[in-house]
Amino acid sequence: MTESFGIIGRESLDAPLSDEELRAALEEALQTVAGEQRILAIIPDKTRDDNTDSLFPMTARILHERGVRRFDALIAQGTHAAMSEAEKRAKIGADRGVPGLGAIHDHRWDDRARLAQIGSLSGEQVARLTGGLLTDEVPLSVNALLAPGLYDVVLVFGATVPHEVAGFAGGAKYFFPGVAGPELTHTTHWLGALATIERVIGRVETPTRHLIEAAAERIAPRVISINSVVVRDGGELRTHALFAGDIRLAFRRAAEISRRLHIKYTGRRYRRVVALLDEHYDEMWVGGKASYKLGGIIEEGGELIIYAPQLAHLSQTHGALIEHYGYAPLEQVKQWVAQSPALREHLCVAAHLAHVAYAGRRDAQGRIVPRYRITLASQIDRQTCARVRLGWLDHRAFRLEDYASDPDTLVVERAGRDLYLVAPEEDLLNGN
Repeated sequence: MTESFGIIGRESLDAPLSDEELRAALEEALQTVAGEQRILAIIPDKTRDDNTDSLFPMTARILHERGVRRFDALIAQGTHAAMSEAEKRAKIGADRGVPGLGAIHDHRWDDRARLAQIGSLSGEQVARLTGGLLTDEVPLSVNALLAPGLYDVVLVFGATVPHEVAGFAGGAKYFFPGVAGPELTHTTHWLGALATIERVIGRVETPTRHLIEAAAERIAPRVISINSVVVRDGGELRTHALFAGDIRLAFRRAAEISRRLHIKYTGRRYRRVVALLDEHYDEMWVGGKASYKLGGIIEEGGELIIYAPQLAHLSQTHGALIEHYGYAPLEQVKQWVAQSPALREHLCVAAHLAHVAYAGRRDAQGRIVPRYRITLASQIDRQTCARVRLGWLDHRAFRLEDYASDPDTLVVERAGRDLYLVAPEEDLLNGN
């Protein structure tokens, strides 16, 4: 156990933390929550692999014993589709018992009636926080449940892993874009693309992180962040760290552990990478993580094969816009944004197009083309893949043994979870 600067922490790299250790950490983190207070928990949605189903029931029992007046939950689904009731119950560990829980609210990022304005970040602030990548004022809106006076304390649950937009998931990202309105949601995604995925993913201090943390300072209720670091071992998810308290500090402590557990170094690039996509990802909007987290180890002109028989859609929310433009390097997407009001209104889609393509290179004719090609083996048909500039492979004909023995091919199981890099950043900076 560690405690510094208001942070309660448990960490163990070699062995998972026990339920008793997790419960003790939560007891300490919640000791300032008094009876009669109104508590709102912000929890991840189904696209996140985390331990909320363990921590949430523990928290519910602690709060129930303290006699809190109200305990509700809000799902940080960003722009994702809402979960079913069964999925919600599974996410909060309802079968373990959640005494005192009231309502579980969906977040509607596109419904102005369910949002509250909490000010704005000035153009000067935005320019300073983003290193000049963006310079326009950004209005701030969040789910109306976070308006002043409704809740006394907000508990933010979530796991910390490398992330393509913010560097690492966790912390203030559960507010923006987790339960935010469209303005900062679009801005942060596009900012992540402008900063380039290669300079963002797996880094703690990023322009996006600085922007969302400045925005989170406008949240009215007191915030207690509960950051976990989890690793899937076979079929079980094991918790190796939990840091709770200040949202900035708890996140950074968790990110340091995540760097050690979730980043794999290969020492080389591969001509081909076969990504066996994690089953949590059932649309390309989130399944693109296979490209985000493996692109750094693919040779120029190489290939990424994404095997995902469960993947049925590009995106249930943004599919039409993705299909209209297709995946392309940032340089091309920037031109589309300049020409298209629709893309300017949906910058998170523009960012997704560039992130999946990962990076560009110049071909023999001097044209900017994707650094590697992507072949998708999923339920998405050949024609749709062609429209969005992806190769197509019949997932029913996919045979892993065709690739497993090739020394220039790397097969990655549960792709999209861990980040793969050639070498640590400090080694690359030192020329090693």
